[in-house]
Amino acid sequence: MNKDIIAGKWTQVKGKAQAKWGDLTDDVFDVAAGDSKYLAGKLQEKYGWERDRAEREVKDFERSLED
Repeated sequence: MNKDIIAGKWTQVKGKAQAKWGDLTDDVFDVAAGDSKYLAGKLQEKYGWERDRAEREVKDFERSLED
């Protein structure tokens, strides 16, 4: 699923993202609205992950939506 599709279907995808990263608030997901870079930055901030790990988590999540 490409980034345009994720952004377009963010309302449906948001619930799955919240289930995966429950420590992030609704506000974070509302602002992210499918923006993978923003989401990765918030994951770094909240979980203390390195940038590479946060970006990898988001990419893995995007791939999981294709299944």
